[in-house]
Amino acid sequence: MQTERLRVAILGSGNIGTDLLIKVLRSPHLDCALFIGRRLGSPGMAKAMSLGVRVSDQGIDAIIREPDCCDLVFDATSAEDHKRHWPVLDRLGKIAIDLTPSRVGAMCVPAVNLEACMDCRNLNMVSCGGQVSVPLAHVLGNVFGPLEYVEVVSTIASRSAGPATRLNMDEYVLTTEQGLLTFSSARRAKAILNLNPADPPIIMQTTVFARMPQSDLTRLALAVDLMVDRIRQYVPGYQLIVPPVWENGRIVIMVRVQGRGDYLQRFAGNLDVINCAALETAEAFAQSRSRDRDEVKHACRS
Repeated sequence: MQTERLRVAILGSGNIGTDLLIKVLRSPHLDCALFIGRRLGSPGMAKAMSLGVRVSDQGIDAIIREPDCCDLVFDATSAEDHKRHWPVLDRLGKIAIDLTPSRVGAMCVPAVNLEACMDCRNLNMVSCGGQVSVPLAHVLGNVFGPLEYVEVVSTIASRSAGPATRLNMDEYVLTTEQGLLTFSSARRAKAILNLNPADPPIIMQTTVFARMPQSDLTRLALAVDLMVDRIRQYVPGYQLIVPPVWENGRIVIMVRVQGRGDYLQRFAGNLDVINCAALETAEAFAQSRSRDRDEVKHACRS
């Protein structure tokens, strides 16, 4: 089966949107029809134009004026902006992959629920910390049953936190905690984000804590290894640096995420991981549509 390329637009020309553009251009399943920002003179727009990508500085109005330009829209703006964008995209019949912590659409963590997401038209990629930690919390919930309490602490380089990240800090915490509760069946969850100003910048690091009595670490370690392998299929820089250990009545797991260095620097694994997750999701939509078309063609021939 040859996958028909899915036409996509990227809404938001900041660091995340520009890095995502590089990833989309490398994809055999996606075609970036339009890269959208607000200032033609921004670094992201300049990069897109240098790559021969069609651009617009009209924001969401670019899609309103030309609704047939794409089938799927990556929203890499802000949580508040996505709340305004989705009613427009919904009316136009678009699929939306939301990279903001808006909590508008169904939560999507590809390593956990990608197949179920193919029935949704608005998918929320939770947060960078959510994409890193939710799969591990999901494993803990599957192995040990409902958790009493799960806590996630992510530390990122201050230089990787741009204006939109800082503006959405409260939304980041709430959305990450909701993702943890949704996918781990935990009774309580807490998310913490630390910005480290060290120079040279640190690589993103996330620690997952879960309160529980001492348990079978061998079974848990195997399940964690399988999940890490699944994530690494679309986030190559995802690394398990502290396998599950039990101490003081809790399980501790630690991971590190190094970026691919497409547009962002490699220390910005927090931004790279959510882009990789969004790309994995969009490619799944492209492949799903191709399968559906092939099935229709086969039925017609029969």
